[in-house]
Amino acid sequence: MRSTAAQYWTLTKPRVVALIVFTALVGMFLAVPGLPPLKETVLGLLGIWLAAASAAAINHVLDQRIDAVMARTHDRPLPTGGLRTTQAVVFAITLGVASMAILVFLVNPLCAVLTFASLIGYAIVYTGWLKRATPQNIVIGGIAGAAPPALGWSAITGTLDPHALLLVLIIFVWTPPHFWALAIFRREDYARAMIPMLPVTHGVTYTRWQILLYTVLLVLATILPWATGMSGLFYLGGALVLGVVFLWYAWRLLDPPDEFFAMRTFQYSIVYLMALFAFLLLDHWLMPWLQAAPAMQLQAT
Repeated sequence: MRSTAAQYWTLTKPRVVALIVFTALVGMFLAVPGLPPLKETVLGLLGIWLAAASAAAINHVLDQRIDAVMARTHDRPLPTGGLRTTQAVVFAITLGVASMAILVFLVNPLCAVLTFASLIGYAIVYTGWLKRATPQNIVIGGIAGAAPPALGWSAITGTLDPHALLLVLIIFVWTPPHFWALAIFRREDYARAMIPMLPVTHGVTYTRWQILLYTVLLVLATILPWATGMSGLFYLGGALVLGVVFLWYAWRLLDPPDEFFAMRTFQYSIVYLMALFAFLLLDHWLMPWLQAAPAMQLQAT
């Protein structure tokens, strides 16, 4: 039996939240030419992390009936009785209030408003309504999960820049092929829980073609940071290589070698997003150095 602390930690969905915080951090670094200010970075990340953890805990509360009948989630704290519903609710509210207090008073109001909207969008609109209402749930609700780069950007600048929205667009388009690959693998779970995920309502073949379509759109979207001058050739090269591999997974998924290939596609999609944002970050630091290097050599001669 896990300790009470471990049960609470599980409520925060730490692996999912880690990806959220990472993309928010990249948004912070891309928002300014040099290093972002330490105070806004640390407090902004803390506030965003607390909000994401709060949304995750609310997700556990609203989905506990579903979680109890799905193999992937039946051992979560609420279905197993490790925590009571009231404990999870109090925990979620505490995290949410702490998040808003930090962002409003110690970061800036815009970041607080955007973060709160993202929290409500995921925890209430997606989990409480869209997830059970339409097979396009992950598409419509994906905007909430795509927001972290804009949250990080706004934490540093107090503004919502068009380049930040490009990062949001990339995650928004990435979400359907990422999640539908998992949904294909877990389609029997979703059918048992009566959740209208696309493979359940429209079949696996249709979903595979949708994954390929969205992956093509994703590769096109990842070119935009270079096309708009936000990033350089180093990022573009990395994005194209990662995109070609993702396209191979999506194409191979049309006629997969085994049932587990959908899960491998899902796993690659996580690596893809982390690597793509790492390329954005490295390009942001590397390109000014490469541009300055010839001038420094001329001065030396």
